[in-house]
This record gives sequence, structure tokens and C-alpha cells, in this order.
Amino acid sequence: MRNGLNKIGRKAALLLPTLALGLAIAPAAQAQDADFMSAFDSTLGTKVSAPERFDAVYESGFEQQIAMAADGTKGRIGVAAIDLSTGREISILGDQRFPMASTSKIAIAATFMAGVDTGRWSLTSEFPLLRPVRSGKYSSARAPVREGNFISAREHLNLMISKSCNACTDALLRVVGGPSAVNRWMRGAGIRDFQLSRDIATLVRDDGEFDPATVIDNRDSATPKAMARLLAGIYQGKWHSTASRDVIVQAMHNTTTGKNRMPSALPMSANIAHKTGTLNRTASDIGIFQTPDGRAIAVAIYVTGQSISNDHEKSNKRAARRDRDARIANITRALYSGFASEEGRNWTNARYDRERTGG
Repeated sequence: MRNGLNKIGRKAALLLPTLALGLAIAPAAQAQDADFMSAFDSTLGTKVSAPERFDAVYESGFEQQIAMAADGTKGRIGVAAIDLSTGREISILGDQRFPMASTSKIAIAATFMAGVDTGRWSLTSEFPLLRPVRSGKYSSARAPVREGNFISAREHLNLMISKSCNACTDALLRVVGGPSAVNRWMRGAGIRDFQLSRDIATLVRDDGEFDPATVIDNRDSATPKAMARLLAGIYQGKWHSTASRDVIVQAMHNTTTGKNRMPSALPMSANIAHKTGTLNRTASDIGIFQTPDGRAIAVAIYVTGQSISNDHEKSNKRAARRDRDARIANITRALYSGFASEEGRNWTNARYDRERTGG
């Protein structure tokens, strides 16, 4: 796009009516550590101003196709994808925060496996499941849990990712030292646009406080770019031993949730490894697939809203969930086709060469 501005990001802003109406940022007063709070943008707790209007200019049909697939006219949509063979990226609202939901479990797994590599924990160690105890919404800073059966850390991790087991997640989260320990590990890995604030029991109990289609709640949120880079680093063995890296990736290959999201858009040969997330009016899927020529692509997709209205969604939640799943599948299909095509390869090569040379 002219003036060297982010082409897809600008197009996404043009297409996103929630920003034009003023996108609220929710106060994040609960469970935030001092380091992260000091890094908050000065606009926290204020309205985001309407974006400037402009005419989008594309350099390829690939860019335009992704922007159209991620049209946010019915809610915010964030996308980031990285070609791991080259490091070249494509994104839409890639720097905006979205609720992670269960996609945060990849960061918890990464933190735990880093501890395994240093000898702090073992995959054969046994820990109890942490099952939620019924309590009223917002009745406590942390939802009560009770200990259940003891199972091995390997079982916890595999179930946490492949089946999205919340009781397993909170068990490992307690082992590593809670959300603040995961945040420290992520910052140590060089990923700052990420914040885990609550355990899963509390997150699920208090779900629905804000509408993620129109409000940015910084708690338990990350940017699509941050999550795509987390996947890239794990897949490439940047922070873990080969054995620990394989444990995480294999659990992602075993995922059975979200069959109508990324997996439905890809051929078997794409060898998808992924993790889903679902909460009030939001659905997500992050994963790694392979192009026909063997290149690995790390992808993070976050979709909010998509129903005609909040009232419509309340009356037909199943249809609204299908709409979000379908949007994730459509974006995944467009990414796979674009990266796999000659046009997609030529576009990323040309863009990378310009960025590297300052052109």
C-alpha cells in the first residue's frame, strides 16, 4: 500500500464498524502484575477513536482475499500467519488484543515443558486434577476448586491440549506457579503482547462480563501476532529440547476439538496441529499446517461476534457458534490456498525482499 503502511491492517480498519463506532477497552483492574501494568497503553479505559477513512491498495489477490475473508462487519476478527521457512508474515488486526480462551493452554504447556528441560518437573510426576466448585459469578477473586484424581503430567498436558481439559490445565498452571509464572516465561521468550490473568476455573465462571466483539478486555488476552510467534518458536525448537517440543506438537496433532474450524478447511496432507479456544461470543484456533511443498505455516485466528445482533445470538447460540467456526474455516482455506499458490509465494518473497532492503 502507498506510504509503506500496513496494507491489510488498514483495510481491516476500514471494514471494521466497531472501531468506527468507538471500540471500548475494558478496565483491567484484576490480577495484573506490576510489570505488565506499566506497559499498558495510555488509552486504557478510554474509547478508541474512529480510524481515518482511505482507499485500500493491494499488491496481490492473496492480500485482498484474506482481508475479505476476515471482514469484521459483524465483530472483530484478528489473523496472523507466518511462513516458518522465511519468517514472512501476513496479518489483520494482528497487533490488537483478543480473548485467548483456551488457546492460552499452549503457553502454559510451553512454560511447563521449559521446566521439564531444566529438571524442575518430570512428565512422570503425578498431580491432582483441579475441578471447579460451584460458586456465583464474580463472588470471589478466584473460583474455588477441589482436588480430584492424580494423573501424570504427560496425561495432564495431552488432555489439556487435545481435549481442552480445564481441570488438567489448572493442575499444571498451579505447578508452574500460576498466571504470573506463565507471563514471565512469555516475556523471557520475547513475547510481550500476552497476558494471562486468571486460572481457567475463574475465567469460565466469570465469562460474559464484556462483549469481545466491541470491547477489548486486556485480561487473559493476546494479539494474533504474539500467538503465531509463540507457535513458530515452539515448532522451530527455539525454547525447548527436541523431546519437549515434540510433546507439545504431538498433543496439538491429537486435538479433537474444533473439527469445523481449521481442520475442516485443510487436506489431510496439511498435517494440522492446533489448539482451539471458545468463550462468550468468541472462537479461536491457532495452529501449524504444511503447504504442498512442505513449508510450515503458523496461524492464529481470533473471531468475535458474527451474529446479526446480541439478541439474535442469545436466541440461537448454536447458529452463532457455527458462524464463527465457518469464518475460521474460510480464513484458513484462504491462507492455505494463498501460501500454497505461486502468487502467494511470489508475494511473500517480494514483500520480504522490500522489507529487508528498506524498499
